[in-house]
Amino acid sequence: MKLSDVIRTETILMNLAAKEKVSVIQELAEPAAKTGNVRLEEMIRVILERERLGSTGIGKGIAIPHGKLKALQEPMLGFGISRNGVDFDSIDGLPVHLFFLLITPENAPGIHIKLLSQLARMMKNELVKNRLLQAQDAGQVIDILRAEEEPNP
Repeated sequence: MKLSDVIRTETILMNLAAKEKVSVIQELAEPAAKTGNVRLEEMIRVILERERLGSTGIGKGIAIPHGKLKALQEPMLGFGISRNGVDFDSIDGLPVHLFFLLITPENAPGIHIKLLSQLARMMKNELVKNRLLQAQDAGQVIDILRAEEEPNP
């Protein structure tokens, strides 16, 4: 399973309005919950529980809030850009500009880890990060992710 398999144009927000951590999670979760046909409150609760274990702000302007939901049928990925950056308690203390919200079914831990590792690996590439920051619409975001994915063996 690839990132481009689980992201939808409806779950891509090109200009996040939120200015703090919990608001970013709420803003990203709204279209994801609607698309995944799950309760918004439950999705936010699961993500915030994971955040309490440690920030998903992985540094260098990237955060990957994530969680697992029993009611979800298939994995989903949301994406958002904060042009001004948000204090997300990142490990390097820098503001976050690129957010990926990953939600997977509770009974699919292998897929959860696989998608997280794909994201982390891709976000180590500065060129990819810069292209995402410069993307103008959801279609471009999906094209960038697709172009950077490793082919299936």
